[in-house]
Amino acid sequence: MNRLWILLAALALAVAGLVVRSRRRARRPLRAQITNLSDETSVERETGAVRSVQRADLLIDGEALEELWTAVNLERLARTYWRFLTRVTLGLIQVRYSDTGRAIVLLSKPFRLLTFRTPEYEIEGDRALVRWRIERGLLVARRGRGEGSLQIEVIRGPEQAGGRRRLHVEVAVVNFYPAIASAISLRLYDLTQSRIHVIVTHAFLRSLTHLDLAESRVGQLEETRR
Repeated sequence: MNRLWILLAALALAVAGLVVRSRRRARRPLRAQITNLSDETSVERETGAVRSVQRADLLIDGEALEELWTAVNLERLARTYWRFLTRVTLGLIQVRYSDTGRAIVLLSKPFRLLTFRTPEYEIEGDRALVRWRIERGLLVARRGRGEGSLQIEVIRGPEQAGGRRRLHVEVAVVNFYPAIASAISLRLYDLTQSRIHVIVTHAFLRSLTHLDLAESRVGQLEETRR
């Protein structure tokens, strides 16, 4: 039961932080327009594995997008996701980095919600992707350790009227086994963790309209500048 309370507390923090952040965001200028915001979440009934994908299109000035379309900025986009997660929970959920990966913690290291391996990057033409393989954590059922992944994919579209271009963004959790569903019920997972994940991820996608990318903490792709 202690584990369950920790999970539910993390979800409550996400909701509270999202309300505060949405009020602040409304006062900031937009540099892109968001369209086609959507969600596709499904559960493999035989195994209990979850696949959750949130998508959106950003309409951006063509020249601005060309400047952003670099390997370094893909790494910065990845860092922006983690920064948003910390901000949306008012700093109570933190990202801890190590040589072997990173951990999402509630307040301190003993409460590791999720741990990930180091990110994998794929960049080819008009498509780029960053993937973090999930290892374990309080949010992961025992049988799902080392099985799932979180990834962000961006696809650059052709130039449109007015000089703008479409940037398709997808945030996906694949082959994830939630601890709440395993320990209690899938219904409770649907009503809590799954629903909050969609709300928070949609908020992250909306935040990208400001084109405010965070500086990378690791600099794994920094050599591509040279």
